[in-house]
Amino acid sequence: MTAVTLIRSAQLSDVAQYAYAATAPKDARLIFLAGACPLNPDGSTVAVGDYAGQAAACIENLETALAAAGAALTDVISTRVLVASDRQPDLGAAWAVVRDAFGDHDVPSTLMGVTVLGYDHQLVEIEAVAAVVDEG
Repeated sequence: MTAVTLIRSAQLSDVAQYAYAATAPKDARLIFLAGACPLNPDGSTVAVGDYAGQAAACIENLETALAAAGAALTDVISTRVLVASDRQPDLGAAWAVVRDAFGDHDVPSTLMGVTVLGYDHQLVEIEAVAAVVDEG
């Protein structure tokens, strides 16, 4: 069971594919994750030139980091998806993968095009914050 409560407002457009806000209870432990990058364990960039492929690799690495912190995608309270492009179709390709990965847990998100990311051939990076309530 997740500690995250997604909030929607009837006064805001329903075009967005995510909740507009989210909360966690006062006893939640917040987990701030570094940007998940499309890197293999050896540091090489995967899916060079492929926005969707890099987004999928970012999700896999995000899930690994979440698991190490005792959390899962359903514990994420917000995301920021960075895409190295000024073309909306490229942003959309990355976003479709992220949106599918989160399924019904459609957390508040920001999708933005940026000029460059930190690793060679990197096109996508996903930042996230999660919230969990530890047992016992």
